Amino acid sequence: MRLLRQGSSYLIIGLLQLLLDWLVFVAATAAGLPVVPGNIAGRLAGMLLGFWLNGRFTFADAQGRQRLGWRRFARFLPLWLLLTAGSTLLVAAADHALGLQYAWLAKPLVEGALAGVSFVLLRYVVYR
Repeated sequence: MRLLRQGSSYLIIGLLQLLLDWLVFVAATAAGLPVVPGNIAGRLAGMLLGFWLNGRFTFADAQGRQRLGWRRFARFLPLWLLLTAGSTLLVAAADHALGLQYAWLAKPLVEGALAGVSFVLLRYVVYR
């Protein structure tokens, strides 16, 4: 039951994160920022929102106490950097091969694919 609750919460928060990430990415690249820093800016905005919401709600303990703090953030950051590198490589490849507008369309697909890996890593490594 707990896994179902966490999965549902993660999905809702993930959609909010994705929306913020994608909006920042599109706005930044439409304004002339190259794809790589634009993707990193978008992921950074989404990361700040997601780390807080997931620690507060998704992975809270059985009594509803949040699981945040610098120790968890220290476990979270390397995972986020690794996933950001993968995301950035894939979005940049889409931009290079197909152009910026297709990179805008590819970004949600890339992030959605990484979301499953992220859930497992967050559940068992960061918010344990």
